[in-house]
Amino acid sequence: MKLILTHEVSGLGEAGDIVEVKDGYGRNFLLPRGLATPWTKGGQKQVDALTKGREVRAIKDLDQAKGVKGQLEATSVQVPAKSGQSGRLFGAVSNGDIAAAVKAAGGPELDKRKIEVKQAIKTLGSYEATVRLHPEVAATLKFEVVSA
Repeated sequence: MKLILTHEVSGLGEAGDIVEVKDGYGRNFLLPRGLATPWTKGGQKQVDALTKGREVRAIKDLDQAKGVKGQLEATSVQVPAKSGQSGRLFGAVSNGDIAAAVKAAGGPELDKRKIEVKQAIKTLGSYEATVRLHPEVAATLKFEVVSA
């Protein structure tokens, strides 16, 4: 099955890529979740629009990515979250919460899909996340989850 990805899918590709996948994977996973659309001749226009949008948002070069990496690693980030008396959170901290906290702390604006956290964050404390800034550059972001 030939599909056009509308969002980044780990291990498969980024938005705008044309991929060939097995029928069941496309029909049962990618299409229902809105991660891809069927490939058509008219869909090529959509690919061009997604590619242009990605170029505008992307970090342009390696030097800029290294500069952002230095800025991220020097930024002290606190993520506020509602918690109980024992320090357990009501819910979990999402990648969007982390991106918003980085921006509020004076850091660069991050795409939440580029943030990778190893485990679900459900308690107060200090954590680390990996931010993919460029295919060759990944920054380690240290942050603290505090009670709101």
